[in-house]
Amino acid sequence: QLQASGGGLVQAGGSLRLSCAASERTFSNYVMGWFRQAPGKEREFVATINWSGSSTDYVDSVKGRFTISRDNAKNTVYLQMNSLKPEDTAVYYCAARRGVKVLTSQYLYDYWGPGTLVTVSS
Repeated sequence: QLQASGGGLVQAGGSLRLSCAASERTFSNYVMGWFRQAPGKEREFVATINWSGSSTDYVDSVKGRFTISRDNAKNTVYLQMNSLKPEDTAVYYCAARRGVKVLTSQYLYDYWGPGTLVTVSS
């Protein structure tokens, strides 16, 4: 079970940190990802991190602004979002799949959290 939190309303240029807590005891066996869905658009990949945190990948639009990380002792993955833009407004979802390599395709993830809304005002 995944539970995302940390969303909210922020002005353009501001920062937010999303958290996703997992109830799975073997959290370190899972690849984690963040996805987002803006109003009227399809869900898209944002960031992914491998089991140890040693490998990450990002969609081009967030590179240099967002950072994904994880704390396996706390069963939690984070998404630090800086220099936010209005186009980052979306519902953000965390996802998990048992494995070791980073995954950018949403179709490969098995478990999804309910999402948290991020709104960036101009």
